[in-house]
Amino acid sequence: MPESFSKLVVRSYAPRRRALLLWVSGFFALGLFYSIFEWGRYSAGFHVVDSVRGALSASSRIRALEAENVRQHAQLEAAEVARRVDREGYNQVERSLGDMQAQIARLTQDLSFYRGLVQPDSVTHVKVQQMQILPQSGLGNYLLKFVLTQVGKPDNVVAGNVVLTIDGSRGGRPMSLSLADVSPKGRVSLAYSFRYFQDYAESIQLPRGFEPSRLGAQVHSGRDSSHAFVQAFVWKTQGMSVETEANSNIASKGGVDVQAETD
Repeated sequence: MPESFSKLVVRSYAPRRRALLLWVSGFFALGLFYSIFEWGRYSAGFHVVDSVRGALSASSRIRALEAENVRQHAQLEAAEVARRVDREGYNQVERSLGDMQAQIARLTQDLSFYRGLVQPDSVTHVKVQQMQILPQSGLGNYLLKFVLTQVGKPDNVVAGNVVLTIDGSRGGRPMSLSLADVSPKGRVSLAYSFRYFQDYAESIQLPRGFEPSRLGAQVHSGRDSSHAFVQAFVWKTQGMSVETEANSNIASKGGVDVQAETD
């Protein structure tokens, strides 16, 4: 029994201290590895301080750009609102101008009509009133709607014919077309016979590439082809054409046209 106790070996066991040593050793090993890593980066030209400064500078730059972006968005929205306001104001002015032009055209037409009523018998003549140029289906197809009236004192029936011409350009060169050139029915002129007025609705077809600019009308009374009442209308496919001046009968050759504009 005493011999067995003499062989007994007593060893101390401290698990906490061992764990602490292992943790401290791992920490120092990790610090050593990180130091070696940083030394490698430093040797390669990388500086932690410069990197941090660069990151802070980039962050500050990003914040400044974001603020500038917000400011520019606000300016863009303000400019868009101002553009809408200006466009609405322009549309209102355009509508007002159109209404004023329409009113002036109607007043001018009424003035021309009543001026003809009070003229003496010596200047009684036939003229075109209320010229309209209406586009129709198909390229170059139009409908000419107008009224022939006898101004002055319409005591008797008048008769004669109206010769229409269309001035414009084709391929950059001036060109003039007669009614026979554009009438699908091959009409040369339009006959009339009335006491007060006569309506017309004449279809025409312009050749391809022709750009019209003016419509002329020569009103001949009776069989007299040497004299005519000449009128001219600016080609416009919207609104009503009105005469801007009164004119007496002039020679159909070498005469001066009376210019009329569309509303």
